[in-house]
Amino acid sequence: MLINYGFEIAISVPRATPLICLLDVHPERRADINFEAPFQSEPATQAHTFVDGFGNQCRRLMVPAGEISLTLDGTIVDSGAPDAVNPTAQEVPVDALPNQVLTYLLGSRYCETDRLSQVAWDMFGGMKPGWARVQAICDFVHGHITFGYQHARATRTALEAFEEKKGVCRDFAHLMITFCRCLNIPARYVNGYLGDIGVPADPAPMDFSAWTEVYLGDRWYTFDARHNKPRVGRIVVARGRDATDVALLNTFGPHTLKTFKVWTDERVPTVRAASA
Repeated sequence: MLINYGFEIAISVPRATPLICLLDVHPERRADINFEAPFQSEPATQAHTFVDGFGNQCRRLMVPAGEISLTLDGTIVDSGAPDAVNPTAQEVPVDALPNQVLTYLLGSRYCETDRLSQVAWDMFGGMKPGWARVQAICDFVHGHITFGYQHARATRTALEAFEEKKGVCRDFAHLMITFCRCLNIPARYVNGYLGDIGVPADPAPMDFSAWTEVYLGDRWYTFDARHNKPRVGRIVVARGRDATDVALLNTFGPHTLKTFKVWTDERVPTVRAASA
């Protein structure tokens, strides 16, 4: 299938301000892009790309004083397959984990493993290790947190989400990540596009989505505690330890959000009539 994706984001700054944004499709999916219009800023501002320590494509630019609009639009080829499910996938002992995975066992800004460790072991430690235990964590978080955009708070941590029992997709992801790490299961935070493909349309405005990837066996698997069912059409933008590493916009100075539009939906390929 073809999926159209893109955004229009406008911010204002009181003075010239450096900006780093993580808004591009992840490098691992760029070969699947069917068409992408050039990244645009209005007013036009020189920018350059680089890959950060987590493998995400970033853009770095200097925003002039006033308002600036950032836009991108493209289409990507997707298999149309739902998230992989593998009930036989096993946990990997810490001493056998690849070196590059170890960082996803540690506590981080929004994932306080030290404060939730005992809770995690009390609730899930007695379960059979592997896919079933990770799915049990996903089931719990899905049922424990009430979703609502009105509950959004940029500073909420996993512990606070656990105690407050409310939040948005990033809170679901942070709590699941933390419980997994407490049990020595590597887990990382993912930000990206997730449209209403194969499910009833959500009347709320489209947004970027957050979910979790968990390392089992010899690969990463997607778990989404907010929706808690396999979905079609995920487009990864960035991965990291938690939301700190994948902020859409990092301004080194104050800014005010003026416009925020995101789109991601299935597109029917255009079929051209044969020439006579």
